[in-house]
Amino acid sequence: MALIRITSPHAHKPGSTGNVMLTVLMATLPGLAAMTFFFGWGTLIQVIWGSLLAVGLEALIIRLRNRPVRFYLQDYSAVVTAVLLGLALPPFAPWWVMAVGILVAIGVAKHMYGGMGSNPFNPAMVAYALLLVSFPVQMTSWTAPFVLTGEGWAVLGLADTFGAIFGNVSPTMIDAYTMATPLDAMKHRGGFTTEEMWIQSQMLSEGIGAWHAVSAAYVMGGVFLMYKKIFTWHTPVAMLGALAVISTLFFLIMPDQYPDPFFHLTAGATMLGAFFIATDPVSSATSNKGKLWFGAGIGLLIFIIRSWGNYPDAIAFAVLLMNLCAPFIDQYTQPRTYGHSKANRGLKGE
Repeated sequence: MALIRITSPHAHKPGSTGNVMLTVLMATLPGLAAMTFFFGWGTLIQVIWGSLLAVGLEALIIRLRNRPVRFYLQDYSAVVTAVLLGLALPPFAPWWVMAVGILVAIGVAKHMYGGMGSNPFNPAMVAYALLLVSFPVQMTSWTAPFVLTGEGWAVLGLADTFGAIFGNVSPTMIDAYTMATPLDAMKHRGGFTTEEMWIQSQMLSEGIGAWHAVSAAYVMGGVFLMYKKIFTWHTPVAMLGALAVISTLFFLIMPDQYPDPFFHLTAGATMLGAFFIATDPVSSATSNKGKLWFGAGIGLLIFIIRSWGNYPDAIAFAVLLMNLCAPFIDQYTQPRTYGHSKANRGLKGE
């Protein structure tokens, strides 16, 4: 019997969007565990609460669009969006902050553009940016790591943390366990130099290790995703490399005004952004060369916004701005097609 000859690529094992999303969810577990360990139960509650809301809203919208609900829920994209948003929110953020974020992420940033695969912007970052602009107090009241509280791990028990999020605990009690993030402390340092801030700020001098550990956990998850070939190295390496180069340059020129590159790479959500947000296959660039430009643009924008903008951590805004540029980047970084002498790039006149 004659064999059927087909061209590559050849699939060697089953693959689906659902399997990819489940792998991404698995890779977030080290970061979620580190966040829960250093900052208490809040992040875990936010992730679970957001996932329930996202699945419910996704099912409702799919039903209204007369699509098969079970089929579309099995891609787990709504859960991934909720998990990323939950990891980005402050652990004690009120329940309605997550509710508004899920409504924007799933209802507006995803389904208003046609659903999975049609959204030009990362849904979780659209929601985070809107929440940060609309509710700055709730979005900047970050839980202090347990190493600074002197109360031991999980300064608030599971029940008290649940009450803090859903409004059953006094705000005064919550304020006792919140403080600025390292990036926020460095951003609003008044007349202090960078070196003086490391001495003056307890968060920078004693609590920065918690953020380093969380960043290391996200790196572990990102390396796992690259090993599983969920994405290539181009975007995260270009993003981290560009941020490291530009921050090193300014640190060497004016060390009293700009923190060192290690601070930029590990003190905020940089690693979460590099491996879990910037690598979104729908809203990022597609070609390998395009991914390098895309990632480098995010890294450059992060430093610019952190240094001279109004917001201490710039991941969401940098990613959204480069999402806007992704079609342009793709247009001018198309690879050469087999059988052609050069790539078809740019706009061609009729």
